[in-house]
Amino acid sequence: MTHFFSLLIPLIFFLSFGYALFKKVKVYDSFTEGVKGAIPLVVSVFPYIASVTMLSKLLQASGLENYISHFLAPTFDKIGVPEELAPLVLVKPLSGSGALAVLSELLERYGVDSYIARCACVVYGSSETIFYIGAVYFAGLKRKSLPAAILIALFSYLVSIIFGCFLCRIM
Repeated sequence: MTHFFSLLIPLIFFLSFGYALFKKVKVYDSFTEGVKGAIPLVVSVFPYIASVTMLSKLLQASGLENYISHFLAPTFDKIGVPEELAPLVLVKPLSGSGALAVLSELLERYGVDSYIARCACVVYGSSETIFYIGAVYFAGLKRKSLPAAILIALFSYLVSIIFGCFLCRIM
C-alpha cells in the first residue's frame, strides 16, 4: 500500500498530462501562462510573509518570548492549560517550524505519553500559524479587515487550546 501512495502523485501528473494531450491543450504554453500569473502573487505576498517571519525570529532572539511565556504561565494554569505549554501556545500563531521545535522539546522533556505531551500535540495539531495565513490571505484582498479576522482567529485558538486540554484531561 505504501508503494501505491509513493506512485500516486506521478500517476496524477501523467493522467493530467495525458488528458491534456487528448484534449489537444498546449501543455507547456498553459504551464508558462500559469507561472506568469504566479509571479505577481508572490511579489504581493512577500512583504507580509517577510514581516511575520522577522517578527517571529525577533521574539525568539530577543528573549521576549521567554519573558511572555513565564508571565502567562500562571494564567494558563488557572484556565486548565498546563503552564509548560505557554511557549508552544505563543509560538504556534507565528511560526510552524518554531512550534515544531518547542513541541519536540516538550515531548523529549516530559515523554510522549504524558498529559503535557498529549496536550502539546493537540495544541500543535489543532491550530494554524494565524499571522502567516493572515498575511498570505489578506495580501491579495482589496478590502482588508485584518484586525477583526486576527482577533477572531486568536480567540478561537484560545478556546481550542482550553477545550483540547480539557479533553486530554478526561481521556
